[in-house]
Amino acid sequence: MPKVLISDKLSPAAIEIFKQRGIEVTTKPGLTPAELRAIIGEFDGLAIRSATKVTRELLDVARNLKVIGRAGIGVDNVDVKSATARGVVVMNTPYGNAITTAEHAIGMMFALARQLPEASVSTKAGKWEKNRFMGVELTNKTLGLIGAGNIGSIVAERALGLKMRVIAYDPYLTETRATALGVEKIELDALLARADFITLHTPLTEQTRNILSREALAKTKKGVRIVNCARGGLVDEAALYEALRSGHVAGAALDVFETEPATDNRLFALENVVCTPHLGAATNEAQENVALQVAEQISDFLLTGAVTNAVNMASVSAEDAPRLKPYMELCQLLGGFAGQLTEARQGVIRQVGIEYEGAAAHLNHRPLSAALFAGLLAPVMEGVNMVNAPVFARDHGIELSETVHDRDSEYQTLIRVSVTTDDQTRTVSGTLFGGSKPRLVEVKGIKVEADFGRHMLYVTNQDKPGFIAKCSAILADEGINIATFHLGRSAPAGDAVCLISIDEPLPEAALIAIRHLPQVMQATQLSF
Repeated sequence: MPKVLISDKLSPAAIEIFKQRGIEVTTKPGLTPAELRAIIGEFDGLAIRSATKVTRELLDVARNLKVIGRAGIGVDNVDVKSATARGVVVMNTPYGNAITTAEHAIGMMFALARQLPEASVSTKAGKWEKNRFMGVELTNKTLGLIGAGNIGSIVAERALGLKMRVIAYDPYLTETRATALGVEKIELDALLARADFITLHTPLTEQTRNILSREALAKTKKGVRIVNCARGGLVDEAALYEALRSGHVAGAALDVFETEPATDNRLFALENVVCTPHLGAATNEAQENVALQVAEQISDFLLTGAVTNAVNMASVSAEDAPRLKPYMELCQLLGGFAGQLTEARQGVIRQVGIEYEGAAAHLNHRPLSAALFAGLLAPVMEGVNMVNAPVFARDHGIELSETVHDRDSEYQTLIRVSVTTDDQTRTVSGTLFGGSKPRLVEVKGIKVEADFGRHMLYVTNQDKPGFIAKCSAILADEGINIATFHLGRSAPAGDAVCLISIDEPLPEAALIAIRHLPQVMQATQLSF
């Protein structure tokens, strides 16, 4: 039974989902880093919000951890790079709190435009300072979106309903999508110069940190109002303080801060600043949604292999997971076969090609290539799996090419893999028998059909009489039982391939003896 730890406060409904799915769940919110490190090693999954910090040190001792689920959109409290290197899937829930966060940004914009918090405090204090709180309308003002993704697009929709003009800066926003949203796509400097209000809706990365820097704030329109309900660190708080004091920035509404909890911040002293304690996702509906979503996603992954909203690997829907599973197994076996045959003397792997024919041509191929790399690199790298294998391959300069053949295959489905090193290119092909059983059907262009055995001996030799008898004699002398014996050849007296499944590993001395047979060109022991 998989075990999941919930280390932050989540809705009780999430706990029930884990239990109903047959997963053992432990709830321990508020653990210190040391306490969390002491127990994390026994869990397969970790469900968190923003309080738990998943550091490299924590991941170092999380020996069984397979998946981290963040109930929320941001994953800046997770060391994603270290998680990926250790083969741990990191998921978030980008849609569960999108409406709530967008509504909070709109609410903050209203509060800023009409000075609602200050007016409320003044009125409750017995004052009636009607002339003090002169606001501005939102109608006909220009709203500049920095980030037009899921949340930003909802803000844009609401702002257009308020009769605002909306401009957007987002490197990933296409002209087609901008037109569909009803926004004008522009560059950042142009947005800064034109916007009456600026709202931020982008994750915190090295590229977006201090995107509203001192220099950027200086380029803004005088009297601009800034709303940040995304991530602390997107705005240079020291520069913002000075711009607010000087009057260049008329006001700011902040739900997030560089340091949280933000109990002491000099921005709090300014009357033209509205502050809330990271309430963007703080509605009953949002908390329920993200808790349920993260519980379902973690459960699906641990029970079926489905991957949803992962930030470090390709997604596999719960519907597709059962159908893809045998293909992923086939790809991992083909990769393992090619990887074990690639000897160091042949040079490093430069390129991997995958061809899909028949039913395989119509699948989601990203998980399949990840499985292939996992099998290919496993013989030379420890701890490699589908999560980290594509990253390792990219880091080692291995290029991937994928080809989909829209043609009938000799088999109902066929996957062909080619591995190119400094010295040669080797191909291996496989299919699924009965729709689920992986099977080799070709090696180096030579047809040879064989199941993947636990222990196998691969031999390339010249097709001449006597080889089979001599090879079998060596195995018999060592007491090695042959399970299956498969042969293929390019032509009579040409190159031949021999695949032998054996019941136990072959001693090194026996392998050397086979390599020294007159007809043998290569003999490699394989394990799967």
